[in-house]
Amino acid sequence: MCETCGCGDPDLVSVELHESLLASNDRMAQHNREHFGERGVLAINLMGSPGSGKTALLEATARALAGHRLGALSGDLATDNDGERLRAAGIPAATITTGSACHLDARLVHEALHELAWEGVDTLFVENVGNLVCPAIYDLGQQASVVALSVTEGEDKPLKYPVIFRKADLVLLTKCDLLPHLPGYRMEALEAALAATMPVPRLVRCSAVTGEGLDEWYAWIAARRAELPPATGKRHHHHHHHDHSG
Repeated sequence: MCETCGCGDPDLVSVELHESLLASNDRMAQHNREHFGERGVLAINLMGSPGSGKTALLEATARALAGHRLGALSGDLATDNDGERLRAAGIPAATITTGSACHLDARLVHEALHELAWEGVDTLFVENVGNLVCPAIYDLGQQASVVALSVTEGEDKPLKYPVIFRKADLVLLTKCDLLPHLPGYRMEALEAALAATMPVPRLVRCSAVTGEGLDEWYAWIAARRAELPPATGKRHHHHHHHDHSG
């Protein structure tokens, strides 16, 4: 499935190479984190399955927070569909097409930052590739990680895919407007699954269609922004030239 993390072929990538890849990624993630700190940017890694409602959530967020300085990086294997949707909703967005890679990594994010007009942006959403496995492994330099989980995916996803939920600061239960059509859905089962996996369980039930719960999501963003230290204002001038031709 993916040439870099070896998720499709365990024999393809040795343990040593995998550890080396992750160490290299972690160094670049730290570099990104310093960039964000210099600019006082809150970077949020938004993860979730394909079709979990990540883009719809960001569209609603863009409309509600129109006066704020938002930016987005949108990752997909192919197409600029999500990026187009976000730009139409009013968020400056750059698209990262990963080809065969089933996750974003810190270098892809770093390179995309050079394409995004993010002067003045104070909140950056990184919409990861739709996947509940590999994106959890790769630090992007974000200060917060959010998982969008739709009600149509059932209640036991946190037990089946614990790593991504273990790393999540917040879970957004999306498409809650569909709950009346899912009589068998057991909210207490989801809450128990999150309690078993998340270090600090935090769940917001929401719907991009009805607007339910979105104010709580916006308040969470504002609280995370308020926790950021002031921008240091430094710039890495020596990084103004990058050769991305390779």
